[in-house]
Amino acid sequence: MALEIDLSGRVALVTGASRGIGRALAEGLAQAGATVAVHYHHNREAAEALAARLGRGARAFGADLADVAACHRLFEDVLAAYGRLDVLVNNAGVAIGAELDAPVEVWQDAWQRTMAVNLRAPELLCRLAIRQFLKQGGGRIINIASRAAFRGDTPEYMAYAASKGGLVALTRSIARSPKLGRAGIRAFVVAPGFTRTDMAQDFIGRYGPEIALGDIALERLTEPEDLAPIVVLLASGLADHATGCTIDVNAGSYVH
Repeated sequence: MALEIDLSGRVALVTGASRGIGRALAEGLAQAGATVAVHYHHNREAAEALAARLGRGARAFGADLADVAACHRLFEDVLAAYGRLDVLVNNAGVAIGAELDAPVEVWQDAWQRTMAVNLRAPELLCRLAIRQFLKQGGGRIINIASRAAFRGDTPEYMAYAASKGGLVALTRSIARSPKLGRAGIRAFVVAPGFTRTDMAQDFIGRYGPEIALGDIALERLTEPEDLAPIVVLLASGLADHATGCTIDVNAGSYVH
């Protein structure tokens, strides 16, 4: 029996969708029939080109997720454009390295910016989405974390690992609520390992390719497109009884 997923009539907001993993997720959702709100920060041209390519009413929405007010405006703009939201994909993230012996101002800035984008923004968008989902009769949240949430990271990227660990805890807290679950609200984590993106390339450039390729079990590095089918499945409702789960997509480099 063939598995067919049709997301026609559903609206999905994907943060950080102008490139990398977010772009691949937006493409996968649109191919399954969803209307995608393409969030971007700096890359307006790329986001608008992607939205035009996706069709199905896709539009680009700009916002600096480090700004609380901008997060609220982003959500309000999406609702104003479409009148509803069915799927929230919190994908946008930053990985800002800070040496242990860096000046305290540099260290604090790295932590504050990382937590603002990687954890506070998803928390705000999750809360706004939950309020909307309660009005609509349900919806799905898919938070893109990292294997770093479970195995940690290098000392320079402690903030990144900590923010992704918080994102996992946030997702599980939403998922295990009977009030929210019985209202049709589901929440999932997808945790990639090294994926061939600009963010990963910066890390590889710093530490060398062997750190990315040396500990995976498969023959190639994970590509952004490898995550799309899983996110589409979670968005579809066909995996709702996996609410609260974490799906690892890390080429066998970390199994927990």
